Amino acid sequence: MYTTVLAIHSLVRWLVLASLLFAIFRAFNGWSSKRSFSRVDNSVRHWTATIAHIQLIFGLVLYFISPIVNYFLHNFNDAVHRREIRFFGMEHSLMMVVAIVVITIGSARAKRKLTDPEKFKTMALWFSAGLLIILSSVPWAFSPLISRPYFRPF
Repeated sequence: MYTTVLAIHSLVRWLVLASLLFAIFRAFNGWSSKRSFSRVDNSVRHWTATIAHIQLIFGLVLYFISPIVNYFLHNFNDAVHRREIRFFGMEHSLMMVVAIVVITIGSARAKRKLTDPEKFKTMALWFSAGLLIILSSVPWAFSPLISRPYFRPF
């Protein structure tokens, strides 16, 4: 089960990144061109947050079944000094939850704004902040600190 959930979590991250990039592009474009906030824009806002929440669910499942996190939780004094274990036991998890909270707040605030420019601006800024947090906390294959493959096999 662990390897399957890990593979799905690895795959869904690309959906999260793609949807965030698309939503941010539409938000900045709509904000700068002063166009109206359409049903499509609202759907993009909604589905971006939804995809992020789905990824959070997979991440939470992984957190509770991961042998790395299990080691971290049961050997905290030793594990906190080991970069890879600390990253997955604490840093990655915490920052990703923060990113999802930021995206959720941005989505909710954008939905409640009264004018179209405010909706676009709110979505652009909050989703961008969430994306930056995510990009800083993903174990990229090129990272010298914590490296994982771009795609995991099932």
